[in-house]
Amino acid sequence: MFIDESKIHVEGGGGGNGCIAFRREKFVPRGGPSGGDGGDGGSVILRVSTNMSTLNAFRYKHHFRATRGSHGEGSNRHGRNGTDLYVEVPPGTVLMDDDKVLQLAELLEDGQTWVAAQGGHGGRGNARFKSSVNQAPRISEDGKPGEARWIRMELKLLADVGLVGFPNAGKSSLLARISAARPRVAGYPFTTINPVLGVVEGDGYQTFVMADIPGLIEGAHLGQGLGTQFLRHLERTRVLVHVVDLSPDSDRDPVQDLDIIEAEIREYSQELATRPCLLAFNKMDLAPPDALRQRLRARAGEKGLPWMEISAATGAGLEELTRKVFHMLSEVDVAAEGA
Repeated sequence: MFIDESKIHVEGGGGGNGCIAFRREKFVPRGGPSGGDGGDGGSVILRVSTNMSTLNAFRYKHHFRATRGSHGEGSNRHGRNGTDLYVEVPPGTVLMDDDKVLQLAELLEDGQTWVAAQGGHGGRGNARFKSSVNQAPRISEDGKPGEARWIRMELKLLADVGLVGFPNAGKSSLLARISAARPRVAGYPFTTINPVLGVVEGDGYQTFVMADIPGLIEGAHLGQGLGTQFLRHLERTRVLVHVVDLSPDSDRDPVQDLDIIEAEIREYSQELATRPCLLAFNKMDLAPPDALRQRLRARAGEKGLPWMEISAATGAGLEELTRKVFHMLSEVDVAAEGA
């Protein structure tokens, strides 16, 4: 199961109490206060691990609490601090408050940490309260409670390129052809129900990560079908590849599908709609009518979008598609450097 949303409760450990004690030693009849401070409570710290790719670890476990600090002791002995609790999360995790109004943090890099719940400070022992007017104080402080709160986690996949299109357009077949990923492929809609990542290799040591997003349908931005549950995984991509089904036996109009997917992305996010996009007209091996191909080319021209005719089944045009995507990514990088 692919889980990309979860809610956890985090609680820092409470601080230990300060101690009230006095020196009781031979030849020291008026020993002063010697109560030590309590130890600080441990904190709950989220840490990115590239060994994780989903939030499945939080499917059943939702509560995380660090250990509390020990109480202070006599002879000015400081209580032991609580141990920090590290909770690993996958790269691309976004942390929100319980109402999903405020974004608290965004964890992207391996090893990156964020303190989710701070441990409480230990209380002061009575030795801290000694003064010129109070040589034998009988007061101390209790430790402070640790911070506690609910946090919502959302995972947004870290991919360079996102594959979009209607169900059964051939996105999974395309990803399987040009990468080592092995998404489920079958001849019926919604074969892909979870995002799948694949690494595509180019000339030399060039690579990019491509994400196969479950098929979109009209109304996806409103949650229809798999909807916004997976549209957010496109937010970190730099280039989109829109796969269009050209099979002649399809009962759908590819030109209309092209317009619908574009509209759904625009309704979901205006910023996402401005990403560079390559149109991949798939299933050329099934000999689509020339009239249909001409209509699609004309619509691509109206939108000012580059297009290619490919066949994920036979591999035709895929090398050229890969080179084109590498080129588009490099253009995005150059534009970002100049900004």
